Amino acid sequence: MSDGVKLLIGMSLLRMLSGTIELSAALLMLHYRSIETAFRINGVLGLVGPSVLILVSALGLAGLAGKIALWKLALIATGVVFIIVGTRS
Repeated sequence: MSDGVKLLIGMSLLRMLSGTIELSAALLMLHYRSIETAFRINGVLGLVGPSVLILVSALGLAGLAGKIALWKLALIATGVVFIIVGTRS
């Protein structure tokens, strides 16, 4: 299996894990039937989302490293940083 396929599988698995965490959190919110608890669970999800974004982006950049120009990699990395900074409260 090539390195590109391994990275692609890693990216996909991280996104599936993230989706599973999101669905589990929604079920927990329904189970506890409390706005306060749902708000706490949502706060934890606020940490999970950006972490997954950073990890998946890092894997993608690693896969692109030898295939595109260095300035384009820097441009993509800058875009990821802008997304993270722009969504901070």
